[in-house]
Amino acid sequence: MELTYKKKNIYAVSDEAELKRISEYCEGYKQFLDNGKTEREAVAETVKMAEKAGYKPYTLGNKINKGDKLYYNNRGKSLFLLRAGTANIAENGVRILVAHVDSPRLDLKQVPLYEKSDIAFLKTHYYGGIKKYHWLTIPLALHGVVMLKNGKKQIINIGEAENDPVFYITDLLPHLSQEINSKTIAEGFKAENLNIIIGGIPARGEDSDAVKKGVLQILNAKYGIIEEDFLSAELEAVPAAKAKDVGLDRAFIAAYGHDDSVCAYPEITATLQTETAQTVLTILADKEEIGSEGNTGMQCVIIDDILNEIAKSYGVNPAVVREHSMCISADVTAAFDPAFASAFEEMNVGLVNHGVTMNKFTGARGKSGSNDASAEFVGYLRGVFDKENVVWQTGELGRVDLGGGGTVAKYIAKNNIDTVDMGVPVLSMHAPYELISKADIYSAHKAFAAFIK
Repeated sequence: MELTYKKKNIYAVSDEAELKRISEYCEGYKQFLDNGKTEREAVAETVKMAEKAGYKPYTLGNKINKGDKLYYNNRGKSLFLLRAGTANIAENGVRILVAHVDSPRLDLKQVPLYEKSDIAFLKTHYYGGIKKYHWLTIPLALHGVVMLKNGKKQIINIGEAENDPVFYITDLLPHLSQEINSKTIAEGFKAENLNIIIGGIPARGEDSDAVKKGVLQILNAKYGIIEEDFLSAELEAVPAAKAKDVGLDRAFIAAYGHDDSVCAYPEITATLQTETAQTVLTILADKEEIGSEGNTGMQCVIIDDILNEIAKSYGVNPAVVREHSMCISADVTAAFDPAFASAFEEMNVGLVNHGVTMNKFTGARGKSGSNDASAEFVGYLRGVFDKENVVWQTGELGRVDLGGGGTVAKYIAKNNIDTVDMGVPVLSMHAPYELISKADIYSAHKAFAAFIK
């Protein structure tokens, strides 16, 4: 028996067959990233995968039968995958996996379009925690939906295709930046200045706002949009860059939206590919980046409704089902970055290439706002992962009194469900282009598959 504990580097302990599985798995993940940059697109992409695996749409109130494979699409922005198992849910409960599919971004304001100095701009309101200067001078794409005056829903995706234009937020040249350089980052980069260039050619025959009207002519001709339609639109500006391998050995992937697609995708693949007698509920949630509010966030009672429907269909008291259920709340954690070593406590932080990382607790300062998983539940998962040869580690999100963060775990746990946070360590988290290890996401897939077995 080994008396000391040391984290394992997956690449160092894996054979060639395992390395090949890691590489092949991540090709599917990169495609998922590129096709699902917003919560709506991630849900739509997952529905395609689920239907291919035999899942059928579910309507609340319908009976659930053992063996059913169902999905509940909540307003196109969150999704519940249900595998109704044969195991006794009065004794085993439900195995729950949850991740979120919204990411930090720039949302367009409801009245966004204006012209200044013969340039047309779109006003934005940032969504989630960002460093504002990250979003300057990078190619941006517009994704989302517009509800037109005639009631039609128009889907927008501009900036992703090879010949699409992209959008852009300017920065001040260094020659004129002396005043900004003397300010704090918060003072020097204002949210109200994150305005996106959308056009520059004036409409013929117009005397005022000619560039703005030129843009509206294009939007109307191609999409049927008039300016008033922005009032009923959800349009998001996201980085136009594709997911790419990083390093000569291709050990890493850089992409927009690792937080939290890097946890959502292995939950999806584990659910769709793993044979199990357990009843499994996999949730892709919206609104985590802004507190899990609203009817598509994890504070919504829809999870209670679905658990109640499962219990009713099996003829079991829902309180008993919840008491015996277990949940992995899969959200990213901070990876140790040697360039910023002082922000971390090196013994208790996720290391890239060392596997999916368990955060027994999150929160901030004195664990405030955290779900702190019990020793018994952590011990149970240790046994599960050891049995299935999962390489995993533990970590915290920054050193004490510096870091911390919130996840959806506490909203699951309040239902009397054993819950723990577990996710892939990320470098440059919440940047427009984040970095993860291929080995770590495959470790997450193996861990989630082991859990639902």
